[in-house]
Amino acid sequence: MSERPQFERLCVHESVSTKIPAEGFVGAFDDLDVTVEIVGDGEAFDRTDAVASFRPRDAFLDAGWVHCIRAGYDEFDTDAYEAAGVPLTNSTGIHGTTVGEMAVGYMVSLARMLHVYRDHQNENHWFEPEYERPFTVENERLCVVGLGTLGQGIAARADALGMEVVGVRRADESVPGVSELYQPDDLHEAIADARFVAIAVPHTPETEDLFSTPEFDGMRDDAYLINVARGPIVDEDALIGALDSGTIAGAGLDVFETEPLPEDNPLWDFEEVVISPHRGSATNRYHLDIADLVMEIFGQYQAGEPLRNRVA
Repeated sequence: MSERPQFERLCVHESVSTKIPAEGFVGAFDDLDVTVEIVGDGEAFDRTDAVASFRPRDAFLDAGWVHCIRAGYDEFDTDAYEAAGVPLTNSTGIHGTTVGEMAVGYMVSLARMLHVYRDHQNENHWFEPEYERPFTVENERLCVVGLGTLGQGIAARADALGMEVVGVRRADESVPGVSELYQPDDLHEAIADARFVAIAVPHTPETEDLFSTPEFDGMRDDAYLINVARGPIVDEDALIGALDSGTIAGAGLDVFETEPLPEDNPLWDFEEVVISPHRGSATNRYHLDIADLVMEIFGQYQAGEPLRNRVA
């Protein structure tokens, strides 16, 4: 039996509705043997409460355990959680399929011009591109920068489409579907011959502006950047400059320095840029994916076991 105080409530903070239906999320815990309820900012907590939230609140430091329902937890003050002795966990590790599909969708659209055809459909225009423009992703080289859950999800799907997949990571263990690994110091070598470069690293001080003018200058002029990780990893002004000058061919972007992307941002205006509103993980069962993870960590806490995805 765990020496930790056993939970009596799972409190779902109303901020989860930013990404998932709060009521549906609560309903996913029907088999849990504690009270599960939606709470607001005025709620008080104690060590018998577990909390699942999208945004941080000071009051959570009185709870027994707090789970951030997203992978990125930079808004949460990890030092404060450490000082309070409150475990903080995040939702990394569940996005390989959803984000992997999004990245591959970008690549197929950019290669086969699906986004351009849709633009012309909106104008009732029968558009036929130049013969040389459409291409298949099969046999094209993809460099995946970061081979955690996201990167491995992208790599597996790209490999299944017959792409030549290489990757950048610190560890040297082989990754299924990845034919060659490069160290981070060899980033420029890794991306030099790639038709597609997919960013899948977390946002840290080391990865801020990881892709800027030198990186774009080192890419092929017919290459496409795919960013399904975090916006600040890419120097947006440098990306706009590279697109404007033809240094690279285009991009598929789900994340941005400022979200929502401002209406006057030049990225909206490039035909060869596909934009989605930070919805790489969004499916009609995303709340169930998160609930499964929360249930797993909840059980670990009650049993006094190490917690998966603990970040503080």
